[in-house]
Amino acid sequence: MGDPLVENHDMTSAWLQNPLMKAVRREPAPWTPIWLMRQAGRYLPEYRKLRESVSFADLCKTPDLAAETTVRTVERLGVDAAIVFSDLLLILEPMGMTLEYSGDRGPVLQNPICQSADVERLGELETVEPLSFVLETVQKSRAALPDHLPLIGFAGAPFTLAAYAIEGGSSRDYRRTKTLMYNDTGAWDALMGRLARAITLYVNAQLDAGCQLVQLFDSWAGCLSPDDYRSYVLPHTRSIIESIRPDAPVIHFATGNPALLPLLAEAFGKKKSRPAVVGVDWRIRLDDAWRAIGHDRAIQGNLDPAALLTSPVEIRRRAKDLLRQAACRPGHIFNLGHGVLPRTPVENVLALVEAVHELSAP
Repeated sequence: MGDPLVENHDMTSAWLQNPLMKAVRREPAPWTPIWLMRQAGRYLPEYRKLRESVSFADLCKTPDLAAETTVRTVERLGVDAAIVFSDLLLILEPMGMTLEYSGDRGPVLQNPICQSADVERLGELETVEPLSFVLETVQKSRAALPDHLPLIGFAGAPFTLAAYAIEGGSSRDYRRTKTLMYNDTGAWDALMGRLARAITLYVNAQLDAGCQLVQLFDSWAGCLSPDDYRSYVLPHTRSIIESIRPDAPVIHFATGNPALLPLLAEAFGKKKSRPAVVGVDWRIRLDDAWRAIGHDRAIQGNLDPAALLTSPVEIRRRAKDLLRQAACRPGHIFNLGHGVLPRTPVENVLALVEAVHELSAP
């Protein structure tokens, strides 16, 4: 395989004209672009069949299979972008965390950070070599996708990764995380700084391998108040965004607390040179969210994933309402407010994609 950077630039004229890439630059597009978080997942029969013979971890770490999953999902759904098939917690393994995936409990970290002194156990990610399988997945996916279709890379944001590392898995109250955050600011900043440097290295490597843009997932940031987010999280997330390759668009997404939206936008800084997108969940109207982040930023969202459990008629009605809230303003990327739910009928996902394309076209 040749130099991914050269290959990437060779495709520039094709993928820059993609509706999604126009939307991130807030340029008029022929229709509102759509992709879906967790668009390759358990709701797809072909994915469930593959998982009968391959564990989730092995699927993520086998580039041929991960790339095939990435590409076939886009072909199946007709969405406007692909996202690399991977998992946001994989970055923690080469940093010294022991990660297991349990069908019932989800991801579990067997050696969580239990106290301030444990922060030193988390090693610095000096190279992306231990994550080379992800970069190979990027390269294989990029090679198999049409030139005009952008490929989205991603990483967990530092707060979400820190919370996983401290809680050891899912949590309802994030008690351990907040206790460390409040009681030992030095240890907290050391942990977040180490994660921020690792994330920066990782997402830049994905861009170099062939991705056109990246999304930072802060899936658990909604447990924080705006003041706590500003004090304990925002500086570290901003340092990542400032260090990502300057030509790369970034989507910054968090769930659970609409009051954080202005801070998510603030993480991009005051310069407007980088295409910036704020991802929005379903707990706020899209028009209200756009006013909160400012119309000088693009927006992504924000249909409730549960809406896809209804009917094509209801899905079309809700899509139409959401597009009406966007008011034809350039810069809207249609997405769910979080990932596709496992029991979602495939035909309903197809109905949503068709409705968005049809209703937003002139």
